[in-house]
Amino acid sequence: MLIKRRALIALLGGILITASLAASADTLRLSSETSDSTSRNMGAKRFADLVEKASGGETQVRVFANAVLSGGDQLKQAEMVGRGDIDFVLSTAISISPLIPEMSVFSLPYLYRNYDEVDATLVGEPAEKMTDIMAEHGLVVLGWGESGFRELTNSVRPIKSPDDLKGMKIRVAGPMFIDVMEELGANPQQIQWTETFSALQQGVVDGQENPVGAIIVPQRIYEVQKYLTRWHYSYDPAFLAVSQEKWNSWSLEKREMIRKSAQEAMEYQKRITRQQTQTGYETLKDKGMEIYKPNAGELEAFQQATRQTFDQWSAKVGPSLVDTFQDAIDEVREED
Repeated sequence: MLIKRRALIALLGGILITASLAASADTLRLSSETSDSTSRNMGAKRFADLVEKASGGETQVRVFANAVLSGGDQLKQAEMVGRGDIDFVLSTAISISPLIPEMSVFSLPYLYRNYDEVDATLVGEPAEKMTDIMAEHGLVVLGWGESGFRELTNSVRPIKSPDDLKGMKIRVAGPMFIDVMEELGANPQQIQWTETFSALQQGVVDGQENPVGAIIVPQRIYEVQKYLTRWHYSYDPAFLAVSQEKWNSWSLEKREMIRKSAQEAMEYQKRITRQQTQTGYETLKDKGMEIYKPNAGELEAFQQATRQTFDQWSAKVGPSLVDTFQDAIDEVREED
């Protein structure tokens, strides 16, 4: 009887200690607008694991998918982090470009040709300038990841030239893409991502544009779309940022731990996104999608057709900022 009593006391003591530790743990919230099946949220969960391990369990990060903390509004979640209402956001440049227009620089039509050129702007002066701009909105960038090159899907016909897009209703993510699609003759519709699948399913829109590995495959877009054009017309980086208010409240040691965890997590996120993209085209073929890869002449036609948008948005985001990006890209091209 005495042994059982001691065992019960030990058990209750353990429960109390566990409850006490849980109560004292610093629990932080991270918002992402995509589902848990995406590489973006895999990166978020890797970040949470790394933080918990590095802090010995004293700091924990809870990941909230589908922008539930902001009512499904992908822009509002970034605004809430900027105000300090949410601790972290894992989003993309395009998603927050209505709030921070300069973020559109990454996605200017046909700015990049390949990943080497992309990587040259995610470090050094281009990345530093973007980090400074985001800090003005209360967002401290901790690491850059990837959503990827954006490809076009639709349920009507193969898209091989700008003429093929005329009159087609295309869901877009931000203001610059409205201009791109209008210049190509399409009818752009800005719809929250959380509402896009049903809009495609119900025929509210004919198509959408998004990266293959990060969005199109894991979000099962192939279930409601037949055709994909592999045109690499725009690029979208992911980023992990923390509230400036929260950042300022931490010790230097904790900041270093958080930043190191974030950078490792985003490198992982970028790596798996590129792996998923590489295999994603075959997956889409297996799922019944028809994929068209434009030749050099056809890509030139798309580029020329969107040149006005490139110039207009270069002026909006700032010519000096665009020059910084193009200088980094030109260095890579010269090496090739």
